[in-house]
Amino acid sequence: MAGAASGSTTEPFVRKLPKRMVEKVWGREDLPAPFTAPDGQRIGEIWFEPPPEQNDLLVKYLFTSEKLSVQVHPGEDNTLEGEDSKEECWLVLDAEPGAQLAIGFDAEITPEAIGAAAKDGSIKELLTWHDVKAGDVFHLTPGTVHAIGAGLTLVEVQQNSDTTFRLYDYGRPRELHLERALAVALGEPYPADLSGTVEERGETLIDAKRFRLDRVEGVPGPAMEAAYPGTLQVLPLKGVVKSKLGEVVAEEGECLVASGLDELDFSRAQITLCTRSV
Repeated sequence: MAGAASGSTTEPFVRKLPKRMVEKVWGREDLPAPFTAPDGQRIGEIWFEPPPEQNDLLVKYLFTSEKLSVQVHPGEDNTLEGEDSKEECWLVLDAEPGAQLAIGFDAEITPEAIGAAAKDGSIKELLTWHDVKAGDVFHLTPGTVHAIGAGLTLVEVQQNSDTTFRLYDYGRPRELHLERALAVALGEPYPADLSGTVEERGETLIDAKRFRLDRVEGVPGPAMEAAYPGTLQVLPLKGVVKSKLGEVVAEEGECLVASGLDELDFSRAQITLCTRSV
């Protein structure tokens, strides 16, 4: 669940975040390097535990072998008691041939029609399925109906919320949440300006209402230093990032939290994701 907004401490710090492997029916037994799934477990997500200094932001890897449910998350304007808003984004790290993400609808559609399509299963044909490749970036605002397809490895950055309303789940025996989903779902196409590629966007991949995400090659320049004056999370995709004193080191598949970008040594970094809450 979401907590307080990111804070600050009086003393500089750099820590490696604990990670949690989460089994999912749509997960994979064969994870890409540097990860290894425990024998017999289908791992769908690897979470980095949100630090107390920034417990409103969650960073995770996703690995899919099947389609995920068709789902939607509420926004700050339509949550009920016990629910949390969820804004999120995806960076595609790897995609098998034909891999897709469903985001938004092909045409405008009423809540009544969404509900009927969810009940008879035709909702999957009404969604827009985007062909994807490594380097694609998608920003999902609350209310966006979506589903992740099979054959994908993603990094997801999101508000730290577990409020998810499932509309359709391919016959899996899991609870659906049609009433709440229909109350928050946007029955419209996905705006083209919310997606792009790392080549098109450069360093700043997402500059959203509740978080930002940057992709840094090598050592961060002055613009990145100015953008990250406080607490941030750092995810090396290639190479190594460490504390300037050298006692804390993160390699590929790990994540650091630091009190500021100036506490970190990027001399051995190649490609690094930096993110913080807003």
